[in-house]
Amino acid sequence: MAMNRSELVSAVAEKSGNSQTAVNGVLDAVFEVFANSVSNGEKITIPGWMAVERTDRAARQGRNPQTGETIQIAAGHSIKLTAGSKLKAAVSKK
Repeated sequence: MAMNRSELVSAVAEKSGNSQTAVNGVLDAVFEVFANSVSNGEKITIPGWMAVERTDRAARQGRNPQTGETIQIAAGHSIKLTAGSKLKAAVSKK
């Protein structure tokens, strides 16, 4: 069971008493700030809930699974999301 974006917007609008359009606009702004900040290498922390940061991956050798040929995989970036204490506590109650 998963909640999609429209279900999230609807639930937040109901809880907050705001319109779905307003909540959708706020979510768009939050995701835009997350994307810009993390892409610039900044860590975003919401105490008790989560932390999001960009991580670096070194270049490495890999294998093509079809041919078994050794290939070079370029260095890159990834995202690390860490759950905070409040989120972990909410999960452990159920």
